[in-house]
Amino acid sequence: MLPHVLKSNDADEYYFDEGCFILELSNSPADPDVSIARARVEPGVTTKVHRLKGVVERYVILAGVAKVQIGLQEPQHLVVGDVVIIPALCPQSISNIGTEDLVFLAICSPRFTVEAYESLE
Repeated sequence: MLPHVLKSNDADEYYFDEGCFILELSNSPADPDVSIARARVEPGVTTKVHRLKGVVERYVILAGVAKVQIGLQEPQHLVVGDVVIIPALCPQSISNIGTEDLVFLAICSPRFTVEAYESLE
């Protein structure tokens, strides 16, 4: 791999059926160890319960407030700066409980592919 800079473009954001908007910041077969996406959940929305096969996911909350449900744990309140670590095959969903968009980074290792996504609804 050669050193390089990836530029984001908000026009590349797309709606994912899980219930959120995704902007892939870094997700390439050339860098299979990790992917980074910006996720955006609108106020009052809860994403579908899902899990990732063979992929560990981390959320880094950048804006907004949320409740996250991971595995069998009690829902946790999240604010800016919080990090959520979600093991592979762990059921998960996140709710925007605020009045502004919830924005967070979703960092996956190895990188996220659609084949890893499994809806539990």
